[in-house]
Amino acid sequence: MSKNSFKRFNRTIHYWGALLCAIPIVIVIGTGVLLLLKKDIEWIQPASVKGVGNQPLISFETIMNSVRSTNNGGDIEWTDINRIDVRPSKGLVKVRLKNNWELQLDATSGHILAENYRRSDIIEAIHDGSFFHKKAKLGVFLPSAVILLFLWITGIYLFVVTEISKYKKRNRYLNKRKLRYEAN
Repeated sequence: MSKNSFKRFNRTIHYWGALLCAIPIVIVIGTGVLLLLKKDIEWIQPASVKGVGNQPLISFETIMNSVRSTNNGGDIEWTDINRIDVRPSKGLVKVRLKNNWELQLDATSGHILAENYRRSDIIEAIHDGSFFHKKAKLGVFLPSAVILLFLWITGIYLFVVTEISKYKKRNRYLNKRKLRYEAN
C-alpha cells in the first residue's frame, strides 16, 4: 500500500468511523459531564444530610417502618430496596429503592431526614448503554469506544505525519533561501 493510498484509506476510516459512533459518543460525553457534576447538582444526586449521632443504632425493622411511612414507601417490601448505605460518620442511613427514590434516615432514631428522587443511576445506565437494552452496552457502546480509540490513534498518526511534512517543507524552503542568499 502506497503512502497516498494509506492516507486516503485512513481518512475514509475516519469519515465513516466518526459517523458510526457519533450518537453513542455524544450520549457518553453528555452523561459523563452530568456524572462528573453529580455531587454538585442536587437534581442529579441528592446531597447527603447529617444525622444526630455517629453510631448506627436502628434495626432493619425500624428502617423498613420508616421507609413505609413515606409518600413513596406505603407498600414497600424488602425486594423493592436496591441497597442500604450506612454512613456512621454522618449518622446517616440511605435507603435506595429500585424506583430511584432515596430516603435518608437518622442512624440513631430512624427519623426521615430527606426523601428525594435520585437520577444519577438512570444517567449512569444511559452512559453505559444498559438503559436502552441489555445488549446495547456490549453491542453498540463498546464497539463505539473501540472505534473512537482507533480514530484517536490514527488521528494522532495523521497529526504527526502532517507536522513532520510541514517541518520538512519549512526546512527545504529555508535551505533554498539560504543557498540563494549565499549565492548572492
